[in-house]
Amino acid sequence: MKLYQSIGPNPRVVLMYLAETGLRVDRQLVDIMAGENRQGDFRAKSPLGHTPLLELDDGQRIAESVAICEYFDETLAGHALLGATAEARAQTRMLVRIIDQQAVVPMTLAFRGAEGLPMFQPRMLCLPDAAGDLKRQAADGLAAIDRIVGAGPWALGDRFSLADILLFSFVEFGAMVGQPLDPALTNLVAWRDRVAARPSAADSANHKQGVAESA
Repeated sequence: MKLYQSIGPNPRVVLMYLAETGLRVDRQLVDIMAGENRQGDFRAKSPLGHTPLLELDDGQRIAESVAICEYFDETLAGHALLGATAEARAQTRMLVRIIDQQAVVPMTLAFRGAEGLPMFQPRMLCLPDAAGDLKRQAADGLAAIDRIVGAGPWALGDRFSLADILLFSFVEFGAMVGQPLDPALTNLVAWRDRVAARPSAADSANHKQGVAESA
């Protein structure tokens, strides 16, 4: 199998997952700054031009970071970061969806309509008039997640999971694109520092440049 990677927070999710589990996968870098993911060869593999993209040995492809991590977790990593039971996996998926809806989506749309507008406007629909409201929506979502995380130590309590990886990748992304974590969110600030101390955070930091996954 082959993992097509680029810079950006969603590719970082998969890199951090691989670093946490020790899995090794052949990788190929896609230059999204040059629009390589919008060219014919890559679009034939990923119709929306999204990275990361996992191409399986039989030619099947998976093009969303969470779905890629779930595939690895269910086939190669023994449910390492989703959970060992159906109940635990449901809890992880629940929180992943909350993080995605409450923070990831508005944060990404706000970036494309503001700091990222010069890059993204020629490539996709952007919402510059809504960017300010989207930033406020993302900040409100992070405040809700702060209450969920509580004293931690991790997003799901004592169990580090895919939810932590997704949230950390986008908290770090936000800090680089005009959407820093509010220091008043003390639960998330402490949680962020704990995640940042994990070796996987450093191992995936080479993709910390502020570029969204679907340039």
